[in-house]
Parts: sequence; structure tokens; C-alpha cells
Amino acid sequence: MEDKLKIKLSIADRVYPLTVDMSQEEGLRSASKKIDAMIKQFEENYAVRDKQDVLAMCALQFASQIEQKQVENSIDGTATLERLKKINDLLFDYLEKK
Repeated sequence: MEDKLKIKLSIADRVYPLTVDMSQEEGLRSASKKIDAMIKQFEENYAVRDKQDVLAMCALQFASQIEQKQVENSIDGTATLERLKKINDLLFDYLEKK
């Protein structure tokens, strides 16, 4: 079992103490930095006064990125399946002729 690590992440000027697996630390710290960078970008580009509004916009941005990747993967998956079926048909035809 992996060792647990106590870390503190700062998001939107608040500190969140967490106990995480050592393997998660780097990803969590990176995510925290990306959130803070996005918050800064929203605050600079839009007249937003409430941190909750900014955090909601960040959540929407990250969620839409994930959804878009899933859509792209499903499209790629369909194309891959079609190619595999064609290859399978070619192999089947080849083996039948022998």
C-alpha cells in the first residue's frame, strides 16, 4: 500500500489540507496551479467580483474540455472499429482462399 502524504493546496486564496497517495501529489498540485491560472485569466478578462462565479466558470471550462475529449475519442473509436472490421474482413477473405 502506498504511503499517504499530507499536503496543502491553495485554490482561489483558500488553503485546502488534503491527505493523498504520493502518486497523486504531482497531479493535484498541477491541477491547483491550472485552476489558479484560469481564475486569474477570468478575473482579468471579465468583470467578475465573486470568487464563486469564477470557480463555477472554471468548473464549466474543465468539464467542457473533458466532454469534448470524450466526444473526440468516441468519434476516433468508431473510425478505429471500422478499420479493424475492414482488416478482419480482408484477413477472413485471404484465409478462405487458402
